[in-house]
Amino acid sequence: MAKGHFSDQLIWRQPLLGEVSKVPAGLRDWLLNSGSLTRRLQQASDGQLSVEVLNQSVQLPRFSERRVLALAPRQLALIREVLLFGRGKPWVYARSVIPLKTLTGRLRKLRHLDSRPLGALLFSDPTMSREPLEWTCIPANNSATLNPKLPPYNQPIWGRRSVFKLSAKPLLVCEMFLPGFKPDEHSIK
Repeated sequence: MAKGHFSDQLIWRQPLLGEVSKVPAGLRDWLLNSGSLTRRLQQASDGQLSVEVLNQSVQLPRFSERRVLALAPRQLALIREVLLFGRGKPWVYARSVIPLKTLTGRLRKLRHLDSRPLGALLFSDPTMSREPLEWTCIPANNSATLNPKLPPYNQPIWGRRSVFKLSAKPLLVCEMFLPGFKPDEHSIK
């Protein structure tokens, strides 16, 4: 994979039946489930879920992100990158792209999530709608393109993304399952 941003180099796919077989069996349900990932991670970690904010700043979104959000080339967004830890282990890297035009009115609160998971807020909002999920895979040893603060991983990293709308205002959430993500089988619901 050439040097650059992972989201501009990856092929994002909608979960068509024939292609889902490429996803490791233990991750399929996690990648394709349209419910609250935060809620499922809290259950799988026996309530031991924490969030570490890696970065939160106003930036230009990547090309792939602008395209899926239908943003103009110079339109800014709040970019939030976090690690979700389950039982003290890094399970999920998440990148949220919230256009500045979304951060108005009652949604201004999205600027100040601190170490709270975005998913909890999204799924508690009665105006929330979600576009279809897309999934992708970063080949082994290319994971440094996720975030420079993360180590390279010697195995593929599977992830998903989708556009959410709160009061018809869009934001993009990308979630990448890190190699340390090993929830117990009894936790998958």
